[in-house]
Amino acid sequence: MWFKRMTLEVWFDDYQYEVKYDIGESAVKFLTVSDLNIDLQPVQLRYGYHLGQPRLRALIAEEYPGLKPEDIAVTSGAAEANFAVVAAIVNPGDHVIVEHPNYPSLYDVPRSLGCDVSLLTLRFEDQFRPDLDRLERMVTPKTKLISFTHPNNPTGSMMAEEDLHRLVEFVEEKGIYLLFDETYREMDFNHTLPPAATLSDRVISISTMSKSYGLPGIRIGWAATRSKEIIDAILAIREQVTICNNALGEVLAIHMLERKDEFLRQAQAHIKRNKRIVSEWMERQEHFEWVYPEAGVVSFPRFKEGVSVDPEHFYRLLVEKYKTFAVPGRCFEMDNRHFRLGFGATPQEIETGLQNVNKALDELLQ
Repeated sequence: MWFKRMTLEVWFDDYQYEVKYDIGESAVKFLTVSDLNIDLQPVQLRYGYHLGQPRLRALIAEEYPGLKPEDIAVTSGAAEANFAVVAAIVNPGDHVIVEHPNYPSLYDVPRSLGCDVSLLTLRFEDQFRPDLDRLERMVTPKTKLISFTHPNNPTGSMMAEEDLHRLVEFVEEKGIYLLFDETYREMDFNHTLPPAATLSDRVISISTMSKSYGLPGIRIGWAATRSKEIIDAILAIREQVTICNNALGEVLAIHMLERKDEFLRQAQAHIKRNKRIVSEWMERQEHFEWVYPEAGVVSFPRFKEGVSVDPEHFYRLLVEKYKTFAVPGRCFEMDNRHFRLGFGATPQEIETGLQNVNKALDELLQ
């Protein structure tokens, strides 16, 4: 088979519905329909526009100065956007460079399509910031696509704006496409990057309603680009897979985006409060170390050298006995001493989850 299951999603499948305390999720806490105060009775459950409901595309385009609604393709989550963009650009044997660690489909999709994939690994010692000199040395005549995510998942790192401009200039010079996942852009409170797709027609921005807006269940994401060729290719690909988006999801996305400023203010206050809880907890830890997450709602701490614990045993004890969910580093093809620690849940859930981390570790160190 060309496609294999993602280790990350297997871990979620095995445990996410069995736990009480989720400190591994990469989003603000999910909402319910009642939280949105919306009447869904009039929604027509018919086939929708293949590139997304016009009002929804217009609202999304407002986030990309200079782009128009026709530059937006609404998809079934950012996952479909990623798949369609990659499939539109590459052929078997092409070379793709993916920033790593990252959401696994960003490197698993091109692998499954027969590409040669190189990983630009972010280093703990470099504060998980990308080394663009190293990236430029990795490019070959067969390189067709470079894929970045900032704010980064799972590390919480953030690239500088001058580095983004340098990266865009580089792909333009080389005739390479840049896929830039901006899923967590609304969670950068200090130096928000310009939307990458506004900088060049060689860039495709991807985002979603799942993470910053707490609506993963509606499965609404999108790709934004000035390249009509890419938009047309996305349309051709998704007509073979999903055809269109679900009607309820599009209505809920429109409802949220029309009121997004109010919600994002609340979400940002929530994240800042929770980030403080996690930071204060990390300051007290003898056995863990981390790179402070600059943006987003996740971090990627690790066991310190010399801690005599089998990380896999720890993660399974944590989830099976203490009903607390974190994500092992192996799910991102990283050293398993790392784990994804998220802070989008309720403060009470995070505080109890962190207490359980200490209990599980104490049990194994006895």
